[in-house]
Amino acid sequence: MSSTYTYPGVYIQELQSPVHTIAGVATSIAAFVGFTARGIDNRAQEIFSFADFERLYGGLASNSEVSYAVQQFFQNGGTQAYVVRTPMHYPAGPPAPVPYAEVAIANGEVTFKALSSGVWANGQLLVDIDVVGLDLTADPFAFNLTVTDLLDQTSESFPSVTLDNTRQNFVSSVINDPDNGSQLIAVSTSLPAPPALPNALATTGVLGTALTITGAGGVNSALGGGTATANADCNLVLTIPHVAATPVTIKVIGNGNNIPQTVTGLAAQLQQALNNWLMVNLPGASVICSAEPSGGAGGSGIAVRATIPNQPDVVISFGTPGSGHDASVALGLNAPAHANVAHYALGGATANPLPGITCTQATQPSGLPQSAELIGDPLAFSGIYALNKVDLFNLLCIPEAARALPGDPNSADPNINATQIYSAAIALCVQRRAMLLIDTPPNVNTVSGAVDWKTNGIGVVNANGAAFFPRLRLADAMNNGKLRTFAPSGVVAGVYANIDATRGVWKAPAGIEATLNGVQNMTYNLSDQENGALNPLGLNCFRTFPLYGPVLWGARTLVGADAMANQWKYVPVRRTALFLEESLYRGLKWVVFEPNDEPLWAAIRLNVEAFMDSLFKKGAFQGTTAAQAYFVKCDSETTTQTDIDSGIVNILVGFAPLKPAEFVVIQIEQLAGQTGS
Repeated sequence: MSSTYTYPGVYIQELQSPVHTIAGVATSIAAFVGFTARGIDNRAQEIFSFADFERLYGGLASNSEVSYAVQQFFQNGGTQAYVVRTPMHYPAGPPAPVPYAEVAIANGEVTFKALSSGVWANGQLLVDIDVVGLDLTADPFAFNLTVTDLLDQTSESFPSVTLDNTRQNFVSSVINDPDNGSQLIAVSTSLPAPPALPNALATTGVLGTALTITGAGGVNSALGGGTATANADCNLVLTIPHVAATPVTIKVIGNGNNIPQTVTGLAAQLQQALNNWLMVNLPGASVICSAEPSGGAGGSGIAVRATIPNQPDVVISFGTPGSGHDASVALGLNAPAHANVAHYALGGATANPLPGITCTQATQPSGLPQSAELIGDPLAFSGIYALNKVDLFNLLCIPEAARALPGDPNSADPNINATQIYSAAIALCVQRRAMLLIDTPPNVNTVSGAVDWKTNGIGVVNANGAAFFPRLRLADAMNNGKLRTFAPSGVVAGVYANIDATRGVWKAPAGIEATLNGVQNMTYNLSDQENGALNPLGLNCFRTFPLYGPVLWGARTLVGADAMANQWKYVPVRRTALFLEESLYRGLKWVVFEPNDEPLWAAIRLNVEAFMDSLFKKGAFQGTTAAQAYFVKCDSETTTQTDIDSGIVNILVGFAPLKPAEFVVIQIEQLAGQTGS
């Protein structure tokens, strides 16, 4: 931009540089779609290790093909992946299926629902609501929300959320935020006006906060008439349906015993009294009582958290004793200044719910995900289409598309239509410039079966896919290390990632360096002649060689059959092209809306040539000179005046791909005997 020159002197102007560096994109980000033991349904989540998978999806599960595939991916060199958990298949009913455990409070106006479908969540996801430390005069509908996962003993805390839907910290907005919200539950509300949360003097589920005892100013005088000792027994009445048929009186402080002078001391006394009774009458159950601050003028209080093992329908409540001091009154339990802490278990206490609370347990599904669940809905971003919310992925693995029947590793699951799944998946891969890794079906165990499957069975023919034979045998950590047959896509994705990292995407991900870590055997061991029958069809084979062990011994795409003579015959050529396309697509965004004339074309040539030259120097292309390896053309020949008038700039980029040496021919010639001269 020009300056206004007013005084004699030196003026500085910063000029726009024509250099816009193009960065190469990642090439080996894997995406796995299928059932996992737990995790958020139909949401792609990024992981960088199998430990991440264990944390988010529950780790290995014998009925989860994806869990093993992810483990094999990281074992073989993978470093980054996305996982989409597809829910199990639920019957249509009647009765209507209930995939998700939930609990509704305030007479159904607020509902907490598990994000992960399945019966595993029944009584295992817990919600605590309290108002500790909050000023309810500013927002009478504010509360603190804590979500606990009992299976791995983790929790999420969301302080100071509200039922007032006019505020930014409205509970639904906070909890349902896909980035910063809960990874365990979703919240829905039907609020014509913010409801009042119930004051729960009970706990449902396995773990929770039973009550808050407010430390009122007259505690000691109520117990001992102003003395340091109690002048009568101080009792609470404990009721546990199914365990204690009738209310039980618990002595908190005996007549004549010392009265604790602090809230902390009172909490310890209450904890000891409750645990003494539970130890005898309900082995394994316990409570923890702690002093916690309460907001406003109420001072401090006592929070009681009860653990009741194997009793998801237990309700603990405290009532008024018939004799002695009423501990609930003396300790301020009935003080109206602050709502008691409430605890709710999703899919929990269906037999004895608290007033205004409805617990709904998830029902048992009829089986593993079927084709419809795996494919999903593009409008709902479910199934494979959950990946449309991911910025970039390169390798798509759907091992459940080749799922075997439970207990019969040689029979395909009839509920899976592999052709239907692969047709949708390959279309997604073309759209996202990714590769689909296709697994051998469990019933293809012979060379003739493999020939028929590759020729007629896959149902898709596209350069953005590759198929592999045979299936692989690895140790199953869930079955004492016994060998189990697996779909190979997880191993292959890891091998691809490893070769990309060490050699580059232009190197064929096959050969003696493409070792298969963890693989101990295969469902079929190919000979050279049998391999020679499958390779010309474009079917990539696994082989075992002395010293090297099991390796990937093929690098052809689905259009890699010799008879097709397709330019995208080889996997590295196709993947290099996809890498270039995605890198240039992202690296040339700056061109949009720039003046479409020679200065722009020159800048485009400068930047694209710099990018291509950097790859040439890394050995990505064939040729000994840059002119032999690539060219970039963007000028008045590629972009005519008609194109300019239409707002189009055309860029032509050519490259000489490196093609793998599949057939090494060694010619040996015998020299005829010669006489010396």
